[in-house]
Order: sequence, then C-alpha cells, then structure tokens
Amino acid sequence: MARSIGIGKQDFEKLRQANCFYIDKTSFIKEWWESNDDVTLITRPRRFGKTLNISMVEQFFSVNYAGRSDLFEDLSIWKEERYRKLQGTWPVISLSFANLKETDYMTTRKKICQMLSDLYSDHNYLLKAELLDEKEKEFFSRVTIDMSDVEATLSLHNLSKYLFRYYGKKVIILLDEYDTPMQEAYVAGFFRELSSFLRSLFNASFKTNPYLERAIMTGITRVSKESIFSDLNNLEVVTATTEKYETSFGFTEQEVFAALNEYDLAEKKQDVKMWYDGFIFGNQRDIYNPWSIINYLDKQKLTTYWANTSSNSLIDKLIREGSAEIKADFEILMDGGKLEKQIEEQIVFQQLSENEEAVWSLLLASGYLKAESSRMDEQGENRYLLSLTNTEVRVMFRGMIRSWFAKAQSGYNAFVKAFLKNDLKAMNAYMNRVALATFSYFDTGKKPSDYTEPERFYHGFLLGLMVELADRYVITSNRESGFGRYDVMIEPKNIQDDAMILEFKVRDAGDEENLHATIENALKQIEEENYEACLTAKGIPKERIRKYGFAFEGKRVLIGSNDGSGRPGMKEN
Repeated sequence: MARSIGIGKQDFEKLRQANCFYIDKTSFIKEWWESNDDVTLITRPRRFGKTLNISMVEQFFSVNYAGRSDLFEDLSIWKEERYRKLQGTWPVISLSFANLKETDYMTTRKKICQMLSDLYSDHNYLLKAELLDEKEKEFFSRVTIDMSDVEATLSLHNLSKYLFRYYGKKVIILLDEYDTPMQEAYVAGFFRELSSFLRSLFNASFKTNPYLERAIMTGITRVSKESIFSDLNNLEVVTATTEKYETSFGFTEQEVFAALNEYDLAEKKQDVKMWYDGFIFGNQRDIYNPWSIINYLDKQKLTTYWANTSSNSLIDKLIREGSAEIKADFEILMDGGKLEKQIEEQIVFQQLSENEEAVWSLLLASGYLKAESSRMDEQGENRYLLSLTNTEVRVMFRGMIRSWFAKAQSGYNAFVKAFLKNDLKAMNAYMNRVALATFSYFDTGKKPSDYTEPERFYHGFLLGLMVELADRYVITSNRESGFGRYDVMIEPKNIQDDAMILEFKVRDAGDEENLHATIENALKQIEEENYEACLTAKGIPKERIRKYGFAFEGKRVLIGSNDGSGRPGMKEN
C-alpha cells in the first residue's frame, strides 16, 4: 500500500511518525560528518529538501533527541554501527531565516533578535545550573528583541560557550536559508545595513568561536565573501556545480521512477520527466525537484508546483529591467535555445544592477537554468552552456512575461488580435496605448535615455509576442543590438496561416524626416535583404507573407506595412 503524502512537512520527526512518503537521504549525515569541514555552506534552489535535511541532522545529533532510534532504524544511516552511537550525543543550535522577508532593515533586525531571544528562552535551564557568573547571567537576560548590535552579534557565540560548559562538548550550529533576508534586502534597498549586521553575527558565530564543533548553513545563493563572509576562511562552499552531496538534495531519476511505481503511475514517467527533470548538481544529471514530485504524486496533475511556491520578484526585476541584450538572450532561452555564459557563483548583490551578466549566475543558483556543460576559456574563466531547466520553468516564465503587460492587459490583448487580423489602424492605436502604459516599467530608472528605454520595451514586447503566439507560430529573430537591424520572423505552424516579418527601427533624426521615413527604410530593408527567402523555401507563398516596419521615437510608435508592391500602407495616429 502506498504511503500517505504529507504536503509541506519539513519536520523530520513529524514526517517519520506519520509514515508519510519519504526518500531516504540520511547518507548525507555520514558524508557530511566524515568530510570534517568546520563550516559548510550548501546552496540549492528553494524547495529542494534543505529544511527537511537540516531537521534530520538536528534530530540525529541533538541531545534533545537522545534515544530516538525509532526515527532512523529503517534508514541507511542506521546500518552504520558507529553512527548509531553518535545519535543524540551533541548540543545543537538550530535556527532558520526562511521567514525573514521584511521590507525594511529595522523590522528584519527585530525578527532576527526575536529568534535569538527565543533560543535563549529554550535554554533557560542554563541559568539554574550554577555554571554562569553574574556578568554572564546579565548578558543572558539582555538577549531580547530590543538588544544592542553587540549583544545580538555575540549571542550565538556566548550560547555556544554556555552549552559547552553544560554538556562538556562543543556545539553544532545549523542555519537554514541564511540568504533569504539578503535577497529581500536587495530588492527593498537595505542590503548594506543588513550585510554589516550579519557579517558581525556570522564572524562571532562561525569564525571566532572556540566552542563550535561544526556548522551547516544552507541557502539558495552563495553571497559574496566581501558581503558577509569576509572573515570566514574556514568555509567549505558547496554549490550546484560542486560534486559534494550531489544526490542529498533533490530526487534522482531512479528515486522518482520508484515513487511513480509505488503510486501506480508508471505510465506517466516520460511526462513527469519532461516537466520536472533537468536539474544538475555536480556530475549528477537527472535530478528532480522534490516539491513538484510530491505534489504530483498527491494530485496526479502536471502543472507548475515548484515554480509558483514563492515570490520571484528579484528574478522578475532583473529580467524586466534588464537591457535589450538580456531580453534578447532570454528570447533564445524561451525559444528552446542555449546560451554560453561566464558564471561567477559568488553572488554580489550590490553589483546586480551594474553587472547584468550576474543575472545568469543568479538564475543558475536559483534553479531556473541548468548548466549542460562547461569549459575554461583562454582567460582561464569558466564558461557554462545554459538552458531553461524544464517545462515547469518555461511555463513559469511565460506567466511572468504575461504579467509585464498587466497594466495594459486589455490594450495588449487587443493589439495581438489586431495583429493577427492585419488591422493596421487598430495595431497602431493599441500599440501606442500599451507603450504609454508600460514603457517605464521596463527601465531601471537609473540612467534612462531615449535610446535605451525603447530597446528595453521592445525586447520585452517581443518576449510577450513569443509567449502569446507560441501555440500557433514559431518566432525567430536576428539579434543584432541597437536595432541597426532586428528582423523578426513569425512562421505559422499551420501552412494556411500568414507568416509575418517585423523590422524594428529607431528613428534617425539626422537622416529620416519623420517616422514614416523610418518605416519606409525598415520595409525597404526587408525587401533588399530578401528576408522572405527562408519562408518561401519552406513552401509559404509570397502573398501569405506580411511585412511590417515598427518605427519608434521615445514613447511614440508607428507601425507600417507593405502591400507587396513596395508601397507602405500606414496611418500615423
């Protein structure tokens, strides 16, 4: 009989006691313990079992779970006699930053202080053990939600000291989702304040702490050493490209297929693979997202589970406000293509807005991209071949791109309908309405210009077309930057439908009297370069190929078409 599915259960004890579906990951305990690393930072995408594994490690080692062999008896770790003797024998400090998603520094700081205060309350028995002197007891009482920075940043260090005295053993510290508040701080604009506070906390807890046995930190990203880890030279970093712990987070294909068999879903293996496979950790390919698999086993419906479990605000912001080049690269990914990019696995949040290439590192760390292969270039830099991870991720990005036009949804939808009907007058009216409503939404606002803003908008607009027309058309483009030439081919999947060629151009005020002249040049270019040749070669008649010139100047747009004889037919609104 198949085990029950426990959606969202992240407490190892509760999961095991309820006999819920669980894939044995206790081999991670042995691999981590035998690595002998002082402080281990493990980065994995969200919902990949980080919290459950931290709970598992805590309940294996913590003295609070001494004698709880029932939690581990039928799992792989219990086959090791040495590890049976380790269970329940260490003082453990465990905390999570997963819910630190505040929009200002002071509230974030207060919540961290409250967590630290709660930890001290859990260990009130230390005050009665006659092990603390008067000054230490005073410090203990000052660990509250309103404590000073000095007291807050020393709190874990001092608690480690008190526990060492009580148990006669150094402590294990577990910190789950350490970078959640860092991402929120970047989006909300208080990154520098928070990073300064956390740098002091982490230094005292993990570097200058003689009472620390070992520590694990988990997160999505590897935040740069300069931000919060500047003093931690004892840090072992395990990222998505590292070979350590390859199968400890996420489900292997063998594990997924065994689960499908257990729930009588063997015939769905290939569908599940297409939707949820694709993650790669180290050399281990075919890793599946646990959250999606568990939800699929429960609901038996192929849809986006993992991709919609939390806010994608940072990813959305970086792509939407990114340059034309970022959006053009994203067109390649959405079209099923691959990009070769230099990846720096240390995420420098302060540089995300200046160094746009960092977006690819963040997308890889977050699980939205997979690294299919890598090579070292002539300069000794690592370059990775990237693609969208799977169908679920592609569907998620389609929804994100649609949301960009929410402010002008009716106008955007009306434009698409007019475009398919070849209603040029309506196309111009609706396109200008959409541009006015959403133009600034695609720009960072830091260095706006008449040149950069239109490109950001039009590349975002093209991504929107790719999403809306994906079921009926194949869209390809020639991606030379600056719109010196940027032709777009819209090829119908049904041979009875029209094909379209679009040419985007910025008006050259020196050579073009008005937007009409810009359109004439765009249409002339389509003819002179014989863009239609690749369409006619596929059997599409010339009379079924529509040609459009998109001319823009600032937020003003004009669309013109060619009736096939070289005469532009258009009206300026």
